[in-house]
Amino acid sequence: MLADAGLDVVLVDGTLRPATGGGTFETSNPATEEVLGVAADGTAADMDAAIAAARAAFDAGTWAGDAALRARCLRQLRDALVAHGEEMRDLTTAEVGAPAFLTAAAQYDFPVEDLSYWAELAEGYDGWVTDLGEKESFGIVSHRRVHREPAGVVGAITPWNFPHQINFAKVGPALAAGCTAVLKPAPDTPWCASALARIVAEETDIPAGVLNVVTSTDHSLGSQLARDPRVDVVSFTGSTATGRSVMRDAAENLTRVFLELGGKSAFVVLDDADAAAAAGLAAFTAATHAGQGCAITTRLVVPRSMHDEIVEAAAATMGALTAGDPTDPGTICGPLISARQRDRVQGYLDLAVAEGGTFAVGGGRSPRFDRGYFIDPTLVVGLDNSARVAREEIFGPVLVVIAHDGDDDAVAIANDSPYGLSGAVCSGDEDRALAVAARIRTGTLGINGGIWYGADVPFGGYKQSGIGREMGVAGFEEYLETKAIAVAR
Repeated sequence: MLADAGLDVVLVDGTLRPATGGGTFETSNPATEEVLGVAADGTAADMDAAIAAARAAFDAGTWAGDAALRARCLRQLRDALVAHGEEMRDLTTAEVGAPAFLTAAAQYDFPVEDLSYWAELAEGYDGWVTDLGEKESFGIVSHRRVHREPAGVVGAITPWNFPHQINFAKVGPALAAGCTAVLKPAPDTPWCASALARIVAEETDIPAGVLNVVTSTDHSLGSQLARDPRVDVVSFTGSTATGRSVMRDAAENLTRVFLELGGKSAFVVLDDADAAAAAGLAAFTAATHAGQGCAITTRLVVPRSMHDEIVEAAAATMGALTAGDPTDPGTICGPLISARQRDRVQGYLDLAVAEGGTFAVGGGRSPRFDRGYFIDPTLVVGLDNSARVAREEIFGPVLVVIAHDGDDDAVAIANDSPYGLSGAVCSGDEDRALAVAARIRTGTLGINGGIWYGADVPFGGYKQSGIGREMGVAGFEEYLETKAIAVAR
């Protein structure tokens, strides 16, 4: 077992070692509140050493110029993660509280397989050189080419909700592009990153310093990483508030940033939709992984004439998806990650009542558990889009129903948000749904249950949901620089 081998280490310059000073911190199971073990509590000295190692590996190593090596190493990593799949899925359910069914999808298996895509791009990307041909200027004929090349050292700062998916979505394209990286994971789920570090060090040929992993409870290490002039790109996923802080830190050296931030996405139902199907899908989505996903659609925007019918159907679905043991294959809604997050979500539910809302189902902590951070899926009705509960990211299993008066009003409500990450439209007329989707200012949209997630699909948001795109060729190119070269003839 990986845990038996020790996950209380950082990975710096190819070496698994304790944190400077030997500090550790506990990681716990959010479903049981039991301590799983300890992780290395990295220090500023560890982060400095990790950045130095990544810089040296990029500047003096062969990684940036050897696409075949990069592809081979990424495939090795994928194969090792597949071989460790059973224990990694168990670890993920235990540390993240992720329902077991999700570990066979976006919580583990999908992002592991996505490493194949990054390996293929490492070798097969066709944008390394673009020939612009010749042009005469000032009597000189020049042959112009545009070259793309690795950006350098990447600082990757990741959250706890889908740790493998987000860790791999940063590490995969960064390494495929020829960059080196320092990964700073969230302190809520350190073992997920520590297990990756151990596999990289012990089961792949990834050269020393190419990938460094520093776990820590010290949030200032993320700021240190973003401020360091040796870092060329900062890739961050998390809250919009923290994203602003990361951007301020990176601005000190005008370091490029990729930011994937918060969301309050709208699930728009049009008046020709199958009400029961739309309501069921919206409720299922909001309850999955206890609503701990930035792209989850948490505003259900419905025709006023169908409001009661849809509320009844959504409440029936959410009522059946009560919070449960994440190790049970039938559980959809597991625990929240921590007591702090549970209390935050409960605070929003109390606010919903203060703002004039009521609960069609749910409304607080699950009565079936005396331990763990469980809140039952909750459907809030009676509010409009001006309510804080309808505007702010809650990150819990909470769905707010908002009535609209036609397609134009539905689009206006969907767009009346500081965020623009994702969304959904349901209609009996595909062309009508597509027309509405075209007017909604978000980075991803699903029509009638369509799933946009995939390694080849760029993901990111408009407005305060972020800057740039992750995944796909666009995500790969976040880790490239552009150089124009002209040769006189």
